[in-house]
Amino acid sequence: MIAGKWKNLLLATAMFNLGFVIWFSFAPFTGEIADEFGLSVAQLGVVSSAAVIAVPLGRIVIGPITDKFGAPLTAGVTLVTVGIFSIISAFATTYEVFTVSRVIASLAGITFVIGIQHVAQWFEEENLGLAEGIFAGVGNAGAGLGAYFTLPRLFGEGYSDALFASNWRAAFFYTGVVAIVLGIVYVVFGEAAKTDERRQAAKQGVTFKQWLYVATRHGAVVLSAAYIMTFGLEVAMNGWLGTYYREGFGQGDIVIAATFAATFSIAAGLLRPLGGYISDVVARKEMEILPWFDGRHREQWTFATMAFVVLALFGMTAAGLTGNIYLAVAAGFLVGVGCAFSEGAIFAQVPAMFPNNSGTVAGVVGGIGTVGGSVYPLLFAAPFLPNLHVGYAIVALTMIPILALTAWVFQPHIAENATEDGWIVNDDPAVPARNVAPGDD
Repeated sequence: MIAGKWKNLLLATAMFNLGFVIWFSFAPFTGEIADEFGLSVAQLGVVSSAAVIAVPLGRIVIGPITDKFGAPLTAGVTLVTVGIFSIISAFATTYEVFTVSRVIASLAGITFVIGIQHVAQWFEEENLGLAEGIFAGVGNAGAGLGAYFTLPRLFGEGYSDALFASNWRAAFFYTGVVAIVLGIVYVVFGEAAKTDERRQAAKQGVTFKQWLYVATRHGAVVLSAAYIMTFGLEVAMNGWLGTYYREGFGQGDIVIAATFAATFSIAAGLLRPLGGYISDVVARKEMEILPWFDGRHREQWTFATMAFVVLALFGMTAAGLTGNIYLAVAAGFLVGVGCAFSEGAIFAQVPAMFPNNSGTVAGVVGGIGTVGGSVYPLLFAAPFLPNLHVGYAIVALTMIPILALTAWVFQPHIAENATEDGWIVNDDPAVPARNVAPGDD
């Protein structure tokens, strides 16, 4: 019999992996979809952005819902809904129906928040980075190994079966069916928390005032901004790289272009546990890797990885301008490494900083962070750019203010109060107001 924490980690990871397969299943088939619906390259950028658009709000909403109702029920309802609309998109005959159904199916991206909360309810703080890294890393691989690598091989050019003559329609249908089955399995076999005390603590923290208070703390704000430039970037590149390698280098073969794109996704997914594990090790051994943030060990690792992402993006523009596709793929792999390490570091901090509101904070950080997945593709495909390679450097420039904000919050005297101090809301609703009698000191 599998121990409870590993069983629930397995369920969460399977859910998230399939969620990302569905979320990014559009990307490998952009050529065929563009031909059928008559889309230009610029329109593909808009569609890629639209496929992400429902996820930020969905993640913010699903976080407190998961805290309140528990991960198994929330996961089951989400997977069944996503599966139904993925199937609808497989039978769409108009661009309008296709777009709407894919936007709803893209809610598969909110499975991340459900899983983060579920794992946090089963693992202790000293192992949170590794556990969340395994969950998120293997789950994220659904974009690379699943959507980019596996789907084009299972449903390649010329695919047909008894139901479908179009490869992308078959891919959307069968992944939808699997989602419905997994949703039912999750409800039957999943358990919300390791102890009843943990379960009750998560439920009691769910009010709008508490959500607003937590969402505006310095720690939640800076981790949300950091996630924009890491996970938001990952989402953007997962949806864009297939088009980039095809249009930027004239690589028309769907399988080869998807394989090049998958190298980024594999790095960004499979290396994420290492990013979380290093965060655990740095915290346990109190390693001072950046003395500017003396004593703030997880913060030091997080900031170092964020800086690496910015430098790697400039490197990707430089590699692309050489015209060498293999150099560009290698540079993209390094960007994926930076994203993986940084995301692992960020979500080692989230449940450690907010143990009783892990779903709520994961929803805020994950939801706001996903915004980058909607904005960055528009910059990658912006018509005013001289070529498709320059977009990466432009995105890197937009990340510098986030680095500056992070450096400010990670200062020791600010970081030590980052879960209490914040903006907009001053009083913690979870702490009852003290009644002071007139005349008392």
